[in-house]
Amino acid sequence: VQLQASGGGLVQTGDSLRLSCAVSGHSFSRAPMAWFRQAPGKEREFVAADGRGTYYADSVKDRFTISRDNAKNTLYLQMNSLRPEDTAVYYCAADDRTFNTRSRYFQVASYYYWGQGTQVTVSS
Repeated sequence: VQLQASGGGLVQTGDSLRLSCAVSGHSFSRAPMAWFRQAPGKEREFVAADGRGTYYADSVKDRFTISRDNAKNTLYLQMNSLRPEDTAVYYCAADDRTFNTRSRYFQVASYYYWGQGTQVTVSS
């Protein structure tokens, strides 16, 4: 199973980017999938997840949208109104299990499969 994240880049404050996470070797059509990010010197943090519902970190709510295209086996993260504090390496993650509690979606340890990360840099 491979998760390949792409779409990062250098943008200015207020710009938009769409990240993609292409999955090969497995189908996660109904399984939990998520985006996390990690800024230099900080722990990896939850950004958004899709599974039984869609969930967002407060810092990205109303700016970011998570979606998936099961036909293409791809997860997306549409990021609008980007801010310098959104600068980080963004990782996609997935797991085969059903998450029975909402909190599991937010935890790094809940996900077994991870992509390699794509850098997003937002200049002020």
